[in-house]
Amino acid sequence: MKPCRCFPPTVCLVLALLLTPSAWAYLEPSVNLGSTSFVDGGPPAGPGFYFSEYVQYYTADKLADLPVPNPDIDVWVSLNQFIYQSNTPVLFKGKWGLNVIVPLVSFESSPSPPLTNTDGLGDIVVGPFLQWDPIMGKNGPIFMHRVELSTIWPTGHYTNEKMINPGANHFSFDPYWAATFFFTPQWTASWRLHYLWNAENDDPFGANSVEPGQAFHANFASSYEVVPKMLRVGANGYYLREITKSKVNGVEQGGEEVLGVGPGVLFSFSQNTHVFFNSYFETDVHNRPQGNLFVLRLVHHF
Repeated sequence: MKPCRCFPPTVCLVLALLLTPSAWAYLEPSVNLGSTSFVDGGPPAGPGFYFSEYVQYYTADKLADLPVPNPDIDVWVSLNQFIYQSNTPVLFKGKWGLNVIVPLVSFESSPSPPLTNTDGLGDIVVGPFLQWDPIMGKNGPIFMHRVELSTIWPTGHYTNEKMINPGANHFSFDPYWAATFFFTPQWTASWRLHYLWNAENDDPFGANSVEPGQAFHANFASSYEVVPKMLRVGANGYYLREITKSKVNGVEQGGEEVLGVGPGVLFSFSQNTHVFFNSYFETDVHNRPQGNLFVLRLVHHF
């Protein structure tokens, strides 16, 4: 990596790691790692308007593959999600919808690096999608799924005079396929599989250009309904791996990889209102911070 003006190389590497506070990737933009989990393949209450509020806390005390002693990273993220699910099929009986996510970011680190925008609006996510009706069996749904063409727009707070910004200053295309399979009416498995493509940031701090690599990332979960229509418990996880290496001034950087797993619960107040709590403990980490993620999510159908 090109040295950053007057800062020592270790500080430059730490700053680069902090470029994306929500996902905490080396150069990758903020993406969905662990934000979604149980029964992800379909909306809980059919067509209509949905609002979701996510409160995420990430903490790390290790920077994998970097000789940085005793780092301390704390990140708070608020994701405000607006979803409209229509009742109109448009392609292969899939019903169209639109997903919009507005993130707000706040983070701290010790030692505190200079040239930092630590708070502000992150990059907005916009995704048109197709949702298919559940495939039904004699005891209830068997399978439901959705495809979304998710896009990440460079709308977040950003300046090339700062090394750390809430916004990444480049466009990303992050389509996914989400599905839920019902082994029984109580026991489910869900997954969300993404392929991430990134454009170039041609106005970074301390370099001429930065191009994050293409990556595969996924969320996966399995839950069991222990109280009918009220409480699910289970395990959840996420995984990210770069398929092509990121580049700084055209020079390839080390590839990123992370696996996070942990327990979770889903509490349903009614068919229209649900609260998720998911926790993740990271392992098998390369070229990223290694820590723990906690996600509290409220979903309401109007």
